[in-house]
Amino acid sequence: MPYSEMDERFIHQIPEPFPNVSQWHPDWRASHFWVAHPKDRLDDVIVLTLAHMPIRNEMDSYQIGRVCGQSIATRHKRPVKGDQDDFRVGPVEVTIEEPLKRVRLQVFESPDVAVALDLRFTGRTQCYGLRRGTMRARDEVVWDQCHMLQSGRVDGTYTLAGKTYEVKDWVGQRDRSWGIRAHHRVPLWIWLAIQLPEGMLGVWHWEYPNGALVYSDGCFAPSDGSTPIPVVNFRHELDFRDEAGRQISYERDGADVQGIAGRVMFTLQGGRQITVEGEGNWLQRYSQTEYVVMEKEAPPPIGGGMFAVTVRTSDGSVGTAIYEVTGQWHHRYFPLPRGRSFPPYGYSPEAEERAR
Repeated sequence: MPYSEMDERFIHQIPEPFPNVSQWHPDWRASHFWVAHPKDRLDDVIVLTLAHMPIRNEMDSYQIGRVCGQSIATRHKRPVKGDQDDFRVGPVEVTIEEPLKRVRLQVFESPDVAVALDLRFTGRTQCYGLRRGTMRARDEVVWDQCHMLQSGRVDGTYTLAGKTYEVKDWVGQRDRSWGIRAHHRVPLWIWLAIQLPEGMLGVWHWEYPNGALVYSDGCFAPSDGSTPIPVVNFRHELDFRDEAGRQISYERDGADVQGIAGRVMFTLQGGRQITVEGEGNWLQRYSQTEYVVMEKEAPPPIGGGMFAVTVRTSDGSVGTAIYEVTGQWHHRYFPLPRGRSFPPYGYSPEAEERAR
């Protein structure tokens, strides 16, 4: 799927004036996401997001991650009045210096900032556009979105409690997406950003509660800048772990979960197969992150979250990765439903009860 410089901007709606979108849905958003971490060890991890929600006339930015052993999670927001191309939200400022290649990420020091930072993301791979994905619950759209992945090098500084740390040749991942995503109604999604010297393995994978496939797409993007190779098959055998590293069920709230481990298997176009063994710990529990929806009743906390992981591939390559395993009901990962109205059963509690 080809991309252009215009894809950096918050303009993906429909050929109507900007206040309108393709469907009047509270979870319609245009979003940027960046994550940065060392390439050779588990250490500090920094995540910055920027999103525009047209229906809410709002732009927000999350700053989450783990710095100096501390978990960070802050959110800033501002009203949007036709200025969605102004990538500033409170102390957060994002500058597209060279579209699809170089972005500057700044969070200025202030009392409501967890970590100040000045980072520059420089693409080390080509961008890869995932297929448009859609999931419905009867006549409702739960998810209908396009998505772009890119791996990059990250350099700069970050500051915590008055002490500044240098970021030199870290590795990072950026996502660019737009469309509808009702996170609190998703049974399971797995998002992986695996950073290796040879390149990046990335995938976005969705399943129904019983494990049936909704959507799976991804790529291997070589670090030499050559054309990314599509993933044509993806399988996962991951398990949550407790503090002692023992396999554990998430149950309803994952109170005793401390990490994740296991293998994921990729088959690339052309036949190459790559198995990745990984192990890591929490980066962010989503149940601890504020989540905003326009509903009369707030949804239950979102299950799972992101993990920082060390990896080794079947051909001997080693690296670091971010694993996102999240959702509300899945036979393997989230065995106890955390809410109602999951696809494909819609709003029928009786149908959902039969599915159990």
